[in-house]
Amino acid sequence: MNYRIRMRNLREDRDLTQKQVGALINKSQQGYSHIEDGRAELKIDDLIKLCKFYNVSSDYLIGLSDNVR
Repeated sequence: MNYRIRMRNLREDRDLTQKQVGALINKSQQGYSHIEDGRAELKIDDLIKLCKFYNVSSDYLIGLSDNVR
């Protein structure tokens, strides 16, 4: 599973909007949407913020592991 799917799943499991999560990483809703849709890349700094926010490991988020932590 790629990180874009995991990002979407984590967001949807918590009933969050793209706008809400985008604000966390200083992106507009459209900017965040572009990351989830594959039109933009996720920056390392943003990856770290998302991992901390969702309390998951970076290996989990980027698809190297199925273990959340």
